[in-house]
Amino acid sequence: MNVAIRRGTREDIPSILNLIKELAHYEKAPDEVEVTIAEMENWGFGEDRIFDFFVAEENNHIVGLALYYFKYSTWKGKCLFLEDIIVTESKRGKGYGKLLFDEVVKVAKQTGVRRMEWQVLEWNKPAIAFYEKYKSHMDGEWINCKLTDHQLKDM
Repeated sequence: MNVAIRRGTREDIPSILNLIKELAHYEKAPDEVEVTIAEMENWGFGEDRIFDFFVAEENNHIVGLALYYFKYSTWKGKCLFLEDIIVTESKRGKGYGKLLFDEVVKVAKQTGVRRMEWQVLEWNKPAIAFYEKYKSHMDGEWINCKLTDHQLKDM
């Protein structure tokens, strides 16, 4: 395996946005990505910083991403939310996802969070199998809810 896992930099934003768009296509929602490079630079490195990330780099080319942020649970306190692990399609199955996941687990341990959580689509069998290897709890009890920016504007 000729891959390096490292903390992401501002210069990585265009490459990780391409990975995000690849994931959106895989999840059958290619038109849903609205975030821009400028927004990601601000939210990842500006005064309004809200996320951090690791990249998997092979031969100076970014082939994977793990993006996470911290949240607060009224029951548990500080938690880490893993927003996405993305490995470009041609590099899947080489262990890069595991390396990225393990780096985020290290952050969770180092920061003393009480819970690390993420979501996975119910039809994404490869991802479910990946997370089952970690004996992770698959919660079928909670329903995900959201309001889009358009809905919020109309309220």
